[in-house]
Amino acid sequence: MRIDKFLKVSRILKRRTVSKEACDADKVTVNGKAVKPSFKLKEGDIVTVKFGNGELTFKVLSLKEHVKKDEVSTLYEILGE
Repeated sequence: MRIDKFLKVSRILKRRTVSKEACDADKVTVNGKAVKPSFKLKEGDIVTVKFGNGELTFKVLSLKEHVKKDEVSTLYEILGE
């Protein structure tokens, strides 16, 4: 699954366009490397998203195309904020 789509499906970022813009601005890293929006994410990857006043680091547990709101926590595990 593409990183921009995962960030939207997992509800870490609200819209896919916002995810794309974050990737283009080098605010998203996977396993320590800045990635483009089309980067193919795999289970077990460590992702860091930089926000205006901090950053969120999480591990990808599963990749699903569609997830209900209460099942979002099964997609990733937060490692640090």
